[in-house]
Amino acid sequence: MDALTLNNGVLRLAVAPQGASVLHLESLKHNRPILYGAQQALFPMLPLANRVAGNAFTLHGEKIALPSSPVDERFFLHGDGWLQRWTVEQQSGEAITLSCASRYDCGFDYAARLHYRLVDNALHAELALTHHGRKMMVYGLGFHPFFQLQPDSRVQFSASGYWPEGEHHLPLAWQDTLPSAVDFTTPVKPADTWLNVGYSGWSGCALIEDAQMQVKLTSEAPWLMVFRQPGKPFICLEPQTHPVNAHNLTGMPGLRALQQGEATTLKMVIQVN
Repeated sequence: MDALTLNNGVLRLAVAPQGASVLHLESLKHNRPILYGAQQALFPMLPLANRVAGNAFTLHGEKIALPSSPVDERFFLHGDGWLQRWTVEQQSGEAITLSCASRYDCGFDYAARLHYRLVDNALHAELALTHHGRKMMVYGLGFHPFFQLQPDSRVQFSASGYWPEGEHHLPLAWQDTLPSAVDFTTPVKPADTWLNVGYSGWSGCALIEDAQMQVKLTSEAPWLMVFRQPGKPFICLEPQTHPVNAHNLTGMPGLRALQQGEATTLKMVIQVN
């Protein structure tokens, strides 16, 4: 996969136009990766994050059937932004801006821009989406970073509750009590087991820390998805503007109803100490 490299003397970032994805993010001070770069180490989620039950929802009395996906037989998984080839609009030694556009019969008709920028010891990412369709449509955004884990890594963030995982990776009913297996309120070593759950009311800050390095994730996104795969040295902490399957929840929490020309944005910062 072709890559464009940014370097500010503290961090080194490799970005691919395919999926507007980060391939590698490294700390030059620590001489080690921050993100797990097997394939896509970080990618944007748009025009929705994660999955929608039945790959469909109802909007103002009309059933909206979502597009099929080449990577998932059931769902328009994470949308299509991560599967498209983006255009490089601008690039410098420390920043890059990419853009893409997409249109579907279901009502998605958008243009998006993604800006990555290295500032001192932090990667700043900003995703912006503008709706161009004549009819109103609902949109959601997210980031999907794979954080590298060390044998002594500890993860910490707070949340008000979570959705356990159900059939086809869709959420079960929300719970306000966090069992120990999904509780990261105090720093904890992630278990080497499958974990794929969403959190509400997270603090907007998560830490991944070991003896040599601390990584801090910050975002104003109200929801956080956590994914862990056994036997793999990574954990995904995914800020999302809406919970999984928000399209079929009362009030469509977090989704933005956009008229033609209106936009929505999501920002994220990954800081290394």
